[in-house]
Amino acid sequence: MNSIEKKCKKYSRSGIAAIAKKAGLYPYFKQISSEQGPIVNMAGRDIIMLGSNNYLGMTGNPVVKEKALEAMKEFGVGTTGSRLLNGTFQLHNELETRLAQFLGKDDCVVFSTGMQANLGAISCLLSHRDENFLFSDELNHASIIDGVTLSKIERDKKIIFKHNDMADLEEKIQQAPKKKSMIITEGIFSMEGDIPPLDELVKIAKKYGAMTYLDDAHGVGVLGPEGRGAAAHFNVTKDVDVLMGTFSKSFASCGGYIAANKDICNWVRHHARSFIFSASVPPANCATVLAVLDLIEHDNSYRNKVLSIADRMRNGLNDLGFEIGKSTTPVIPIIIGDDIKAFRFYKKLFHNKPRGVFTNPIRAPAVPEGRELIRTSYMASMTEEMIDESLDIFSNVGKKMKIIS
Repeated sequence: MNSIEKKCKKYSRSGIAAIAKKAGLYPYFKQISSEQGPIVNMAGRDIIMLGSNNYLGMTGNPVVKEKALEAMKEFGVGTTGSRLLNGTFQLHNELETRLAQFLGKDDCVVFSTGMQANLGAISCLLSHRDENFLFSDELNHASIIDGVTLSKIERDKKIIFKHNDMADLEEKIQQAPKKKSMIITEGIFSMEGDIPPLDELVKIAKKYGAMTYLDDAHGVGVLGPEGRGAAAHFNVTKDVDVLMGTFSKSFASCGGYIAANKDICNWVRHHARSFIFSASVPPANCATVLAVLDLIEHDNSYRNKVLSIADRMRNGLNDLGFEIGKSTTPVIPIIIGDDIKAFRFYKKLFHNKPRGVFTNPIRAPAVPEGRELIRTSYMASMTEEMIDESLDIFSNVGKKMKIIS
């Protein structure tokens, strides 16, 4: 047997997934047999969905669904080619123009996924030939880490600063030549639900001539006026050089983008391998994002509702005695500190009767070892009654497992 096959066979037999399955604790790849709204059908039961990134509840919005259907009828179901060749449709150009305007930038490049946006943009903007330095928050997403790896900059030029610690960032960035650095952070950290002090970060970037790159995948739609994101929330949009985001959260679709000045976007269009060598976003996906933009540009009710729902849940979890970190957003972690205990908590929540709760158990390397957690997230389409029911379930299960007293 080939060594690669041996590795795969060994993992199937004794890897962490196999161990979790044997213990009845495997939490992944749960099948959903309904639309992904606040209540979903899983394993033949109605489950309260507290594990989705559908922050604005747009996956089920009738206007959004109708616009996607119209685009499919007019342009077909796929593009069959990359943007560089035969895959640029009218809707792609319209979407890039609209997003650039919405985000307050000159231009925008739409990728097929958010992962590809970070892989392609970061790897082609950073360069070992230019002797660039990279300063990255220690809790940045895997797509950022992989994009930096693909850039091939030297290890000693990849510098990690403590999470949201601007004093640590400034101390470390002093070792790099001015105008040679990029600082990367997230708008809302996807596991902890907290936000960085962007106003302080951009001051440091200006002082040392660093480019700023903001992964705002979870922030756009939720933070800032009309949901224009974390940079708008801090009123520093003009000071952030690259805004990255996805369509798989508030925009209820699939895809990703970077927005920046025209020179940066032109460079990315002609150098980002994940853009050049991937089929473009299907027309229905583009139409979905455009429809959501039409709704949120003139209506803050969706954003206000999800923030209100998250506040209600956060206050409730805090009152019950759960450790929830520093979240101020619709992403609320419940810190458990042990992966098996987190899996057991997830399982008991899911199998609660008469109705269970779906959450996301998170373990290393997605979070540091010893900070294993249950990630919960919330939608504008939820009701206060659903939140109260969820809190009752968390209370009962938490007390039985002695996570709270």
